[in-house]
Amino acid sequence: MNEFERLQDEFQRSIVSGDDKILGEILDSPKEKRDVLLGVYRHAYVSRLVEALRNDHEHLHGYLGDEMFDKMGAAYVAARPSQHPNMRWFSQGLPEFLKTKEPYRDYPVVGEIASFEKALNDAFDGVDDVVIKIEDVAAFAPEDWNDLRFKPHATAIRLDLSTNALAIWQALKNEETPLDAVILDEPNRVLVWRDDVTPMFRELPAEEAMMWDEASSGIPFGVLCSMLATFADSDSAASRGAGYLHGWVTSGLLAGVSKG
Repeated sequence: MNEFERLQDEFQRSIVSGDDKILGEILDSPKEKRDVLLGVYRHAYVSRLVEALRNDHEHLHGYLGDEMFDKMGAAYVAARPSQHPNMRWFSQGLPEFLKTKEPYRDYPVVGEIASFEKALNDAFDGVDDVVIKIEDVAAFAPEDWNDLRFKPHATAIRLDLSTNALAIWQALKNEETPLDAVILDEPNRVLVWRDDVTPMFRELPAEEAMMWDEASSGIPFGVLCSMLATFADSDSAASRGAGYLHGWVTSGLLAGVSKG
């Protein structure tokens, strides 16, 4: 490492971790001391990363307000310095941070709003994938349907939210006053994906969420219908399963179907 590279490395370490060793390499200016000058860079670094968090979590920012969001953002920057040259990925760990670190973990709705916004962002940036059509499924003979397996679209993400985070997020998006945060009696089951270039989401009933989760793991259609029979009328399980499947295909949620 040459002298210039050494100075760059020490300067970066000083900005990111607070190491003051670099002060020995900095001169006071006519108007400010070296520690003040270095502090300007440190503040700019944190501010730029907090701005990136705001961009990725617009409605979480709206929910918390400027002061609280910036305080939370600075805590996240300190706990998880940026490790990627693309700032888009800096916020990836925010939901986990909010769910595990005090005082944020005591307010689960905050972490769940972050999780939902992360899912939308990830769906938008997800890899391109094929989308099957009704004709692709209809091409299989009736006797083959029990063995059909389905591949979810690459951008599809399933969330189970324990709070009314989604309702709060929707209120904020619509510029409405959100309800108070509450813990739900049962999870709010949400499916997020990208349709063409637009992130989409839909709340799922418990039965459909179970079928989606099992279908995504490769369980064949015949077994899925047997599982649906445990939820409600067994005689209509196959038709309910076909209805869910039709909805997935027409919504662009499936990227493949195969026999066996």
